[in-house]
Amino acid sequence: MSGLVLKLGPKERVLINGAVIENGDRRTRLAIKTPNANILRLRDAIHPEEVNTPVRRVCYMAQLVLSGDSLPEDLRPQLLRGIEQLSQVLTDHDSRTQLTLATHAVLTAEYYQALKALRSLLPREERLLAGTRPS
Repeated sequence: MSGLVLKLGPKERVLINGAVIENGDRRTRLAIKTPNANILRLRDAIHPEEVNTPVRRVCYMAQLVLSGDSLPEDLRPQLLRGIEQLSQVLTDHDSRTQLTLATHAVLTAEYYQALKALRSLLPREERLLAGTRPS
């Protein structure tokens, strides 16, 4: 396995196994070779006050594992339950594919991949919620 490749912009920050790392003045590529390293781009981080939709809630749980703020074994059941609840609402083929990827990632303790799959659902959720809000 080749590992994860992170492409960082100038001054971009990333959290790796609990340590915040800031890139220098130039674009950089980092190859993460350690399996199961907990990695979170801080630009992608969801802040607690932004956890206001079902998909964001499930993303936030995966993020808590990646940041080291929660133990995987504590959140795994909640994450799987949240993904299952999302699958009852997001029934289109693309959403189902991402939810299946997220489920598999959680079951194999690949929380970065789970978060990546779940984050891809945020634009779809936003469109759905925009369509249900009164004008």
